Amino acid sequence: MTLPLRVTTVPALEAVPGLVHGFEQRLGPAGWETRAEGRGRVAAALRDHGRLLLLKQVHGARVVAAPWQDTPEADAATCEGAGLVLGIETADCLPVLLVDPRRHAVAAAHAGWRGTAAGVACRAVESLVAAGSRPGDLVAALGPSIGPCCYEVGDDVRRAFGPEDHASFSAAAGGKLRLDMRGVNVRQLREAGVSPGRIHHVPHCTHCRADLYHSYRREGTGAGRMLNFVGWSGGGSGAWPRP
Repeated sequence: MTLPLRVTTVPALEAVPGLVHGFEQRLGPAGWETRAEGRGRVAAALRDHGRLLLLKQVHGARVVAAPWQDTPEADAATCEGAGLVLGIETADCLPVLLVDPRRHAVAAAHAGWRGTAAGVACRAVESLVAAGSRPGDLVAALGPSIGPCCYEVGDDVRRAFGPEDHASFSAAAGGKLRLDMRGVNVRQLREAGVSPGRIHHVPHCTHCRADLYHSYRREGTGAGRMLNFVGWSGGGSGAWPRP
């Protein structure tokens, strides 16, 4: 029996003909399936649309271009044309999907605090632009991630964003700080030339919404992962695969 794929989408990307995308929701408790089983389940659900390509995510800002055969160490990727689907795994980090409807190009980025401090979403935009995209043509979708309501961080994170970055943080109890990772990525995308009106959100906090998402901060090292994806369908309608 094929297990279902439950995802959240954004209307702006659903309206793009031939595009398949989604931000996965959890189907069970932490540990109910291995990461390999989860990847296989999503790949099987997407097989009518294209081959799922994953990265060895290392919390950096390297961008690679699809296709590839092995699993490159990187935290963002770009792809052109139909039949390939980029996947990003998260469990509190922010998944960022970028779509160029004019060129039929996409990018996906994994933005944890380290990747965000390094500007991984901007690097993904730059890679698309270098290949011929125009920043004003890009549509961005930022998926579920841990929100500033729950994301308490220490001085090491504060230092990574530089002494002048005050807007990304707010005060928390006990002298700690809360990081607004989504807000930082929105500012970075705007600085890279993406129109504010073309930046869309699934604004759920993964830590708050235990009913919908895995959370590393909540569940620890045994936390599951959600697989977020985007690509141009090589078959079918382009709509995400419903159970």
